[in-house]
Amino acid sequence: MNVMVVGGGGREHAIAWKVARSEKVGRVFCAPGNGGTAVEDKCENIDIKPSEFSDLADFANKNNVELTIVGPEDPLVAGIVDYFENKGLKIFGPNKSAAKIEDSKAFAKDIMLKAGIPTAEYQRFTDYDEALGYVDKKGLPIVIKADGLAAGKGVTVAFDREEARGALNSILVDKIFGESGSSVVVEEYLEGEEASYLAFTDGKTVLPLQSSQDHKPVFDGDKGPNTGGMGAYSPAPVVTEDIMNYVTENVAYPLIKELKKRGIIYKGIIYAGLMITGNGVNVLEFNCRFGDPETQPILYRMESDITDVISKCIDEELNSVEIKWDEKPSVCVVVASGGYPKVYNKGCEITGIENAEKIKNVKVFHAGTANVNGRLVTSGGRVLGITAKGDKLQTAIDNAYKAVKKINFSNMHYRSDIGNKALRRMK
Repeated sequence: MNVMVVGGGGREHAIAWKVARSEKVGRVFCAPGNGGTAVEDKCENIDIKPSEFSDLADFANKNNVELTIVGPEDPLVAGIVDYFENKGLKIFGPNKSAAKIEDSKAFAKDIMLKAGIPTAEYQRFTDYDEALGYVDKKGLPIVIKADGLAAGKGVTVAFDREEARGALNSILVDKIFGESGSSVVVEEYLEGEEASYLAFTDGKTVLPLQSSQDHKPVFDGDKGPNTGGMGAYSPAPVVTEDIMNYVTENVAYPLIKELKKRGIIYKGIIYAGLMITGNGVNVLEFNCRFGDPETQPILYRMESDITDVISKCIDEELNSVEIKWDEKPSVCVVVASGGYPKVYNKGCEITGIENAEKIKNVKVFHAGTANVNGRLVTSGGRVLGITAKGDKLQTAIDNAYKAVKKINFSNMHYRSDIGNKALRRMK
């Protein structure tokens, strides 16, 4: 069958790569894809944006696309699944109503409250002065979030009043996130270790993927502004088997049941951002799609045919599926453009990827790359996700950084401590 993957980042390259490994798949069309998907086996980039639903659906019809997989949140929130289903096309992801769990943090918080899902105390504000008054009342540190989509950059953990005031002013007054910042969620700060829980669901059954841990801040030691993610590894030792089972039973199932009460059937990926504290597990946020960069190390370990799992999700037959995993741990180190997540240059030539992939158990997933006049160049903030496996986590980390050192482009930046939290916990 032919498959279309909507999106052009590292997550979408990983999905397209995994789909292309299926013996059942003929062609994988990437809309719009990137410099990596352009040369991936069985893959072909098509010049259609994720927001162009009509053109995507027309392409699917004309090219016998039997399955479309949506990577990024924006088209899901805008209703691409509803559009395709109305055209009789098979597509994987939650519909517009279900995707609201990521589109609105206030909506997600209300779902958690009603479903009894553990989460931090919060309030939602549209007025700057009222929000700042709540900060003064609750004390510091405190967490400030733009209510809507902000590409992973709408969260500030404020440790002093000036930082809190600046975040509220940027979101509510300066409107740096546009309509996504028409309101903010201000919530208590939780002390602990973050991890990511991802699971397939068909609206009835929940099938977890392997655990992972993302690294949001741009600099080593979790310093600096938040990004879309500077690296990840899988599995995450902080997420024990007991915690995985707890989240499945006390977070994932209550989520889909509460949505069903509201007339919403959730099909797709459930992503729960977790904070694991000394007092238990809390949910920081929900996302309505695969995480990025968590998808890269997770899918690099997945041995089962992903198209089988996704088809069962759509057909509401997920209870018949079991996923097989490679026991080897994996690590993804994101190589970014210097200056990201703020101002950065584009168009810098990238070299060394072929040498990096000569290292055993290494795969380079492209994120912000493009082919221009026969040259591979940078086209975004997060440029590459160098992903590696190893018999042990330390070996996987060593393989990843050995590969990173083979790659070069002007002003490249990466964290040097991806996986260190896991090593400390294992010791």
